[in-house]
Amino acid sequence: MAFKTGVAERDEWSYSPAVGVGPLRFGMTVDEVVEAAEMLGRTKVSDCARDHAVFSPTWKVEVHRRGVAPSPPAVTAYVSQVVGLFRIAADAVHGPQVAYDGLPLVGRDLSELESDAIAYAEAMDVHFRYTPEATQDRMIPGS
Repeated sequence: MAFKTGVAERDEWSYSPAVGVGPLRFGMTVDEVVEAAEMLGRTKVSDCARDHAVFSPTWKVEVHRRGVAPSPPAVTAYVSQVVGLFRIAADAVHGPQVAYDGLPLVGRDLSELESDAIAYAEAMDVHFRYTPEATQDRMIPGS
């Protein structure tokens, strides 16, 4: 499964709350994340700085698309020695299209996402929350 550049040609991944995104599952070890990500592209593992002694060692796994000139990571995963994979960030331009129950979550205008998410929440009688952080937008549906 290779990443492609056009929006219509990019891989489609599903987001499952408390489970994972695409082939990545929360709780995976660094080795498991690298193994799952290698079929998608080349990986780079680096240590994350530890600001506090109470946090366990944490690694950042960056996945870059194969055959593409140097570009930002398509997917970045964060893995803690204690809890395993705990965060997955898909790049809106270079990464896979991520959807929750058919609702596209990345690579779209935040106001459109918000409008569609509100309509989805009302139709499904659920609640949601999202947090924009820099250029990364996330929506976390929940009931």
